[in-house]
Amino acid sequence: MKRMAFACLGFNACAVGAFLIALPLSMSGANAQGNIDPAISADIEAYCTNIADAARDRRYLLQKQELDTLQAGIDERIGVLEERRAEYEDWLKRRNDFLQQAEQGLIDIYKGMRPDAAAERLENVNAEIAAAIIMKLSPRIASQILNEMDSQVAAALTSVIASAADETTSRNPS
Repeated sequence: MKRMAFACLGFNACAVGAFLIALPLSMSGANAQGNIDPAISADIEAYCTNIADAARDRRYLLQKQELDTLQAGIDERIGVLEERRAEYEDWLKRRNDFLQQAEQGLIDIYKGMRPDAAAERLENVNAEIAAAIIMKLSPRIASQILNEMDSQVAAALTSVIASAADETTSRNPS
């Protein structure tokens, strides 16, 4: 039991065994300087030699059990992550479907508006959104709307549209 307690604390099993053998023997077999009798030393060495393989096997077994426990935890976490990834992909698909429907509905709204009214509304929208809407419209309707806009706003939207079509424009400006 004492050996197991020392081994659990991380002590070398041979050193613990030698200590346990030497303790009672050293009380009777040690000289005044604390040197252990050669016979006792031989017993200690024989003990260490005899238990070395068993101690190593036990240490390997404990390490394997710990690795198995860690692997089970990792497998569990991977399972949770896979579930979350599947949920995220489902949510993303539903979101993209909704956005596509909303985008088409928005395009249809601007397609049905008078050009002067559509121009007035698009002047008040974010330039990138307005440019995206204009790009989705037919060229005839888009040109009518741009014709009705303030020239500076129309130029800014044209610049955004042109830069979106430019293949040399980097997606990551950093």
